[in-house]
Amino acid sequence: GSFTGAIDARKGYFEVTNGGTIFLDEIGEMPLGTQARLLRVLENGDFIRVGSSKVQKTDVRVVAATNMNLLQAVQARKFREDLYYRLNTVPIFVPPLRERGDDIELLFRKFADDFSEKYRIKPARLSESAKKLLISFRWPGNIRQLKNIAEQISVLEYERDISADTLRNYLPKDGESTLPSLIGGSSMAGSDGYSERDLLYKVLFDLKKDVKELKQLVFELLSKGVADKDALHTHKNLFEEVQGWTPGLIESSPAYDSNGYATSGNTPSNYQDEEETEDVLDITHETADESLSLMHNEKEMIIKALKKNGNRRKPAADDLGISERTLYRKIKEYDIDG
Repeated sequence: GSFTGAIDARKGYFEVTNGGTIFLDEIGEMPLGTQARLLRVLENGDFIRVGSSKVQKTDVRVVAATNMNLLQAVQARKFREDLYYRLNTVPIFVPPLRERGDDIELLFRKFADDFSEKYRIKPARLSESAKKLLISFRWPGNIRQLKNIAEQISVLEYERDISADTLRNYLPKDGESTLPSLIGGSSMAGSDGYSERDLLYKVLFDLKKDVKELKQLVFELLSKGVADKDALHTHKNLFEEVQGWTPGLIESSPAYDSNGYATSGNTPSNYQDEEETEDVLDITHETADESLSLMHNEKEMIIKALKKNGNRRKPAADDLGISERTLYRKIKEYDIDG
């Protein structure tokens, strides 16, 4: 009666396995809510049946496996840190197939013998060149991929002596590629939930801020008619990545009079007349429009980060690359709910 259709009592895995061993495969994919309940069982051996209020005891050995880097999952807040250290009593690292050396050829022989019995055929055997090719392959699918290829060769090939050219026909053409996968195709993701479009938008957003600051600097210098040292110091981050830049350039930069000539008497080769100067100075309305656009975009990014993290400000601030205090100020400034 704990839920619709529950007419019989059903024992759970931890109750059935009491006194034995339970294997939890792909533990890294377990939802956070289930992780909290599992942690209680591991800590105290307590569990409660669905729909019941009675606490029951169990004593089991837990073996967990995953192909995920759990430490990275902990940092990305996709796996509980306390559960990770509770499970990590006796860690066992199983190397990928490509790091097993000559074991690859032995495993192929084992699978070929199994399929020869299954299909009542003579087992396939590899030539020396085929063995070298087999061992040098990266095997992104690990043992499952090797077993499938052994079965394909056993069933489809008439010749039982397999050469390197024959084996190469069964290996994926892009199997040796070491190119990184797309962000959208990663289980970690970018690992923070942002798509490629969002990341590109964030880069363009930062670039637009730099362009806006550069325009403000040019406006200040041209409006004053001199190379103001204080203005250059204020915006020095714009020049730190310029080749040959040194802070001393600010001190030695020449000042210009109201006519655009350097006070040292040198005449700039790109001297502009008054009409050209007026065209350059007429950027105040553009700067204001861009400022409003930046505020709008920044507000959207903050709202999206808060929504992604369930209105938790600390993880949202980490995703945005700002401090929690700055995020709090921005929330107040833009009057964002949450």
